Amino acid sequence: MTTQTTSEITTEPTTPAPRPHMPSVHVRAVITWLAIFPLVSIGMLLLGPVMDSWHPVLRALMLTALVVPAAVYVVVPRLMAGHGALSRKAVERAAQRAARKSASPK
Repeated sequence: MTTQTTSEITTEPTTPAPRPHMPSVHVRAVITWLAIFPLVSIGMLLLGPVMDSWHPVLRALMLTALVVPAAVYVVVPRLMAGHGALSRKAVERAAQRAARKSASPK
């Protein structure tokens, strides 16, 4: 017969890390535009010669069928993650500056 002992792990309560704030609607609009514009431009350059004789509505349908999923599932999430990382770094730098300023002798 084996006996098992369990050790209790005690952790001190810590304050949870602040959740990043959602970017404003204006920032999200710029991020979306930064994703869509290059994709549309590249799509028009690559598919333009192939779709030149197509009806404009069919060209728009085909282009958006390729661009929208690429933007929604790949490009916009990466741009939002990059924006979040930059925002966190900016907040950390501001906190460090404030800490240095309050610690400096007057």
